[in-house]
Amino acid sequence: MTQFINDFDLVFKNFFDQKSRFQSVYGNKMNYPVDIYIKDEDGIVFDIAAVGLTQDDIEILTEGETLRVRHERTGADTRDYIHKGIARRAFDFAWKISTDLDLSKTKATMVDGLLNIFIPYAYERAPKRIKIN
Repeated sequence: MTQFINDFDLVFKNFFDQKSRFQSVYGNKMNYPVDIYIKDEDGIVFDIAAVGLTQDDIEILTEGETLRVRHERTGADTRDYIHKGIARRAFDFAWKISTDLDLSKTKATMVDGLLNIFIPYAYERAPKRIKIN
């Protein structure tokens, strides 16, 4: 099935457009642990580290061909750290998703501090051979 799909074209984040409204809150470089991979013949998966966050802390939006995931920190951290190794920072990601994937069927789960977003392939959009009668 994935033969008609170019893996590079499935997800596109514009790292070069300085005026893009979907920039990470930290600029063009993605400074947050995110894995994006293809799951068999089913679709594509985004794994986003969400340590210390609950599902209510994260907003996932789909609009047109765009997947947007964001978390905004509220309040200041007043702890007196001896060592601070866990990055608890806001994030705002957006990716333009290929029409080969069906954003309307996006599913999200959160287990053990890992946000998992699955977008299935849009098999109904795959090229079809038409038989001439």
